[in-house]
Amino acid sequence: MPKISFLGAGSAVFTMNLLGDILSYPELADSTISLHDIDPGRLRTSEIVAHKIASAYGVSPTIEATLDRRQSLTDADYAIAMIQVGGYRPSTVVDFEIPKKYGLRQTIADTLGIGGIMRALRTIPVLLAMTRDMEELCPDVTFLQYVNPMAMNMWALNRASSIAKVGLCHSVPHTAGELAADIGVPAKEIDYLVAGINHMAFYLKFERNGQDLYPAIRQVLAEGRMPDTNRVRYKLFEKFGYFVTESSEHLSEYVPWFIKRDRPDLIERFNIPLDEYIHRCEFQLTAWESLGHVLEDDNVRFRVVTEGEETEEVRTDGSERDMDRLLGQVLQIKRSVEYGSQIIYAMETAQPTVIYGNVANHGLIDNLPADCTVEVPCLVDRQGIQPTRVGALPPQLAALMQTNINVQALTVEAALTGKREHIYHAAMLDPHTAAELDLDQIVALVDDLIEAHGDWLPTYV
Repeated sequence: MPKISFLGAGSAVFTMNLLGDILSYPELADSTISLHDIDPGRLRTSEIVAHKIASAYGVSPTIEATLDRRQSLTDADYAIAMIQVGGYRPSTVVDFEIPKKYGLRQTIADTLGIGGIMRALRTIPVLLAMTRDMEELCPDVTFLQYVNPMAMNMWALNRASSIAKVGLCHSVPHTAGELAADIGVPAKEIDYLVAGINHMAFYLKFERNGQDLYPAIRQVLAEGRMPDTNRVRYKLFEKFGYFVTESSEHLSEYVPWFIKRDRPDLIERFNIPLDEYIHRCEFQLTAWESLGHVLEDDNVRFRVVTEGEETEEVRTDGSERDMDRLLGQVLQIKRSVEYGSQIIYAMETAQPTVIYGNVANHGLIDNLPADCTVEVPCLVDRQGIQPTRVGALPPQLAALMQTNINVQALTVEAALTGKREHIYHAAMLDPHTAAELDLDQIVALVDDLIEAHGDWLPTYV
């Protein structure tokens, strides 16, 4: 049975989902689950949760918890990263508040934009340190990397480490489910092909029994029936002809057209939630005070929910809307759409599956740069993760992605070389930042952010 190392296991709800997925497979029930975090309190909570989930499934994995990352990684077969370097305070607050002083507003700030750049610069060194440990302690490990900014992190890891790895994100299946709801088609009946870069990949095909479903999506647009939370994505669909995988609040800060300080009408028209990630973090920190106690309560147990089962009991899927409903005495667990457990199951049992993974562009997408990080279908079996060649994307989509890839490339260059000038270059070429600030303002903003982050960043010269 495999040893699976959870790095950042104090993310209790995400750990709960992934662990519930893994233990839902009888073939993985005797795995060794090694939980690691730097926060002893959160680690303790996750350890208690792990035992409760195992009990709910009636299985007996070996569960260990450690503050020592190297101990967790020793002889691991799989390592799952779910960390947030710098946390909400100080780092996330800094990423939002300092740009605000320059009139630069953001929504999520974890993938692109000035916030995504700074997050990459403080995260990449930690991920590289993890892979150095892996190279020494578990060189045959498969690294399942969930941390944003996905494309930048994976690009740096692919350049600097030989460890087998893939970047994982749930935006592809989640968006497919949202579109299915918009057009009134069961999600399980839809076939799709997606390709591009993380958070800016597109559905090249969206079908049901061989029938193209794009006309139905266009009808939603024509009739103005798109959800209020998805106005940005439907506008991009109108202009570019294909639907993008990531949410409107994310997408609005990857392009120069929606968030403008002198156009408040755009913010209202497209329902753009400025400072959304700040609000999420504050909510989650408040909710954690209750959540931690609930998860640790001896009277609170988990119950496995079978597929298709209808129930009125509290359901936990890790979303914010469920956080304030976790005070029930029975918490439900059921298999999520996350790819992590599917990969482990396929590699351990040789039963193949297809997932969407973020990998190096080694001949996969013709009109994107070689070695950039692309998101494509991947076959997974005993041989590991095998990306699928897609060929050329529609030219307008490749051109749009290139504006983001420019920023990714320069941020990775800064992270791996320690050259401060490339941080300036990345910010200057960022679509949203460049649309709002002039060159001198961008340089000053970068300098202010580097100073404010202090020891959370390496020294850049």
